[in-house]
Amino acid sequence: MVLTEELIKRGLLKESQLPEVTKIAEEKYNGNIDEALLDFNIDEEKILEIKGEIFGVPVKNVDPKSVPVSVLQLIPIGAAKIYHFVPIDLTDSFLEVGIVDPENIQAVDALTFITSKLNKPFKLYLISISVFNKLMERYEGDTTQEVDQALNELDTEIAGATDAGVTIESSAKTSDNLKPGEEEKIVEDAPIIKIVAVILRSATEGLASDIHIENTGDKVKVRFRVDGILHTSLFLPINVFNGVVARIKILSKLRLDEKRKPQDGGFSAKIDNRKIDFRVSTMPAYFGEKVVMRILDSQRGIHKIDDIGLSEENLVLIREALARPYGLILMTGPTGSGKTTSLYSMLGELNKEDRNIVSLEDPVEYKIDGVNQSQVMPEIGYTFASGLRSILRQDPDIILVGEIRDKETAELAIQAALTGHLVLSTLHTNNAIGAIPRLIDMGIDPYLIAPTLILCMAQRLARRIHPNSKHEIPIDESTQKMFDKQFADLPEVYRSKLNLGNSIFEAVASPESASGLSGRIALFEMFKIDKEMQSIILKNPEESVIYNSARQKGMLTLREDAIMKSTKGFIPIQEVYNT
Repeated sequence: MVLTEELIKRGLLKESQLPEVTKIAEEKYNGNIDEALLDFNIDEEKILEIKGEIFGVPVKNVDPKSVPVSVLQLIPIGAAKIYHFVPIDLTDSFLEVGIVDPENIQAVDALTFITSKLNKPFKLYLISISVFNKLMERYEGDTTQEVDQALNELDTEIAGATDAGVTIESSAKTSDNLKPGEEEKIVEDAPIIKIVAVILRSATEGLASDIHIENTGDKVKVRFRVDGILHTSLFLPINVFNGVVARIKILSKLRLDEKRKPQDGGFSAKIDNRKIDFRVSTMPAYFGEKVVMRILDSQRGIHKIDDIGLSEENLVLIREALARPYGLILMTGPTGSGKTTSLYSMLGELNKEDRNIVSLEDPVEYKIDGVNQSQVMPEIGYTFASGLRSILRQDPDIILVGEIRDKETAELAIQAALTGHLVLSTLHTNNAIGAIPRLIDMGIDPYLIAPTLILCMAQRLARRIHPNSKHEIPIDESTQKMFDKQFADLPEVYRSKLNLGNSIFEAVASPESASGLSGRIALFEMFKIDKEMQSIILKNPEESVIYNSARQKGMLTLREDAIMKSTKGFIPIQEVYNT
């Protein structure tokens, strides 16, 4: 148990005493460790203080005599006795509830169900076992009263799996530390809360970007997305599915009783002494809700602009654009291509004391010190468009708009750029060239695009070769022909500077990486809007014409950037064919 481990660490309990504490808790106090610890003369206030630190729940000193009986009666005595929680105050905003064991997931589930009937949200406080016992004595009525039928139904729904031992087996690699043919086994004799903790910890340690939890009908499959690829990583017994989903919903402040439509939320957790955010999405599926969690680790998510994989030429283009006092910079690419990460890097470059930087995001993925970040909420009418109107009244210098989704947002972003603001945003197109026709398709007049747009970019992510897993091979004839064809229309003045060399690289297994791969690197395509491009936008904004103009100025495509990175040993040649 985490509490006893911490007590031992602080010298308040001897490790040799732990078996006796556990025995007394089981035989004398029906499994309650807190009461058993009091028999060993450990200060109750100290126990409470340590539990508050461990579970992140505020401690509240309650005078049992001051709690009105009318407040106590808001929760059935049977539920209070079983789950060791008790109402302690009722305010205009919350029902304040004292709990002895915030680690008990079933207790929190039950409390959520009860307070939903009261139509009143609750706020948890940590109380001591002695205060809880005194409050129980003040309850009126029969102390053997049973929990009402609805609560029993809830217990059935979340399954009695929290007291059962669960074996979690890995059927695929979740980390490059595993050797081929190896199986990772995690055994937890613990409640649902610990099962969820194992999933979060395993995904984070395995450098996953997403966690997928899905009911297949006979088992629960947990998959991790690592370096862009989904792997089946854990299997859970089917009887814990409801409990795991309920635990994640409670952490994310989602409705437990809503299973028919998707929900979105999130929570934070401290793993390996660092705070990690999880963005949660649930969706109804055939055998039950599917849960997907995006892992947002700030230590991995925000990089300096020099470290995101830009060539020297592209870095110059970006820094020139960022130095402009006003204008629109557009980043294009599909979902999950790293657009936000790159834009955050640009904000880091711009983030100075004398600048007011404001962002509109959906959602805010990473907190950036010095940037005023706001999350849109379309369900209450706070959209990119309405938020952008408000931002313009906040005296901004630089504005980040998470995504241009419609004509209204595009018009407002361009208007902001026209009136002296530097605006950064994203757009869903396949390449950088497609950004201009896309804006025109949205209904934006070319005469507004030409003077405001200053840089168009596209981005993808490619898997990176582990430094100790590079295998250099000569460029064969077929690969050379592919390279020659790819660069055939690039002017000689730029082609002569490519310096492709005579080798490409493959990823091979090594002691440090079973797959030979580790992490991802960005591929870029970009061009600036000069006088010639402005004229094309005004007169003939066809993709082919835009491409030819950008190409004559030395623009490299996404595939060509991949080729350059493959000849320098950053990515395997196979990634070029996937671009």
